[in-house]
Amino acid sequence: MYVVRPVEVADIGALEAMAAVSTPGVHTLPRTREGIHAFVERSIASFAAHVDIPSEESYLFVLEDLRTREVVGTAAIHASAGSNGTYFAFRNDVIQQVSRDLNISHSVHALTLCSELTAYSQLSGFYLRNRDRAGLEAALLSRARLLYAVLAPHRFGDRFFVPLAGQTDGAGQSAFWNALGRKFFKMDFLDAERVIGGARNRTLIVELMPHYPVYVPLLPGDAQAAMGQIHPSGQLAFNLLTQEGFEADEYIDIFDGGPILQAHKHSLRSFSGSQLRRVETAGPAGAPEALVNYAVASTEQRFRAVTVACPPVETSQVICLPREAQQALDVAPGDNVICVRLQENHSCL
Repeated sequence: MYVVRPVEVADIGALEAMAAVSTPGVHTLPRTREGIHAFVERSIASFAAHVDIPSEESYLFVLEDLRTREVVGTAAIHASAGSNGTYFAFRNDVIQQVSRDLNISHSVHALTLCSELTAYSQLSGFYLRNRDRAGLEAALLSRARLLYAVLAPHRFGDRFFVPLAGQTDGAGQSAFWNALGRKFFKMDFLDAERVIGGARNRTLIVELMPHYPVYVPLLPGDAQAAMGQIHPSGQLAFNLLTQEGFEADEYIDIFDGGPILQAHKHSLRSFSGSQLRRVETAGPAGAPEALVNYAVASTEQRFRAVTVACPPVETSQVICLPREAQQALDVAPGDNVICVRLQENHSCL
């Protein structure tokens, strides 16, 4: 069994090991011990804070294997993107051009630097150690942070977005960056990512990035082909997020051209499909075909989330949980939990 829970100081060593093997240019965690320590402390303070409106809070969750007590994954959610500045992205636009004298009218794809995602809540930091062999724990890790938002809606905005890493070559170079960003920053992609530190809200972005629309047909073919494409390491996250209800196409990342998925919370299955149920202790296991997989989460104050196979809860006021699931969630019979059905088809995992 796996459990998703808020990060603790004791997890820093495991996070360092994960950061050491993650792909350069694909930001999941800070690269240094100091950065990881600061992120963990910020997360602990955010969970403990009394919040009226979303601001600078960041919440980091870890996936723990309860059999080995190892931390094997991370996922994060930031309350308000650009809370200490402005979050920048490229918006996909279509510019209409018309010549009445020549009787010509056509549309041109353009990229416009924008700050429309500022103040949206941002999902990030999704990392799973054994991604290639992932099962239900991957869906749990991705969804748990949204279940926390369901339990604590005052901590987050009404709209969410997720930037996914774009395509890079074996040397970590980005065709999109080389065609566009490099012209203005005068540095390689990985150097730029190190300078920016993964942020998209730094003043130097608006100081150096072009303020006028970039006409896509003027970019080299490889840069155009990379726009909106996902780094192979992000395919699992993309599949899970689109199943959740996120959509792409409107925005791309200003550095590597990777897709930015976004959605209103009411379009997300964790919000529209979650149900409050009272815990009862499960009896003898029924026939496997009669059981349904759910992601189940406890309270905002002591948040935990697990996956459970149990009888359907849609027509009941209770959810029957095995004792080990109750222990993982730190709940007892009579307590309330929220649950959301996991999709039956997990072939994408």
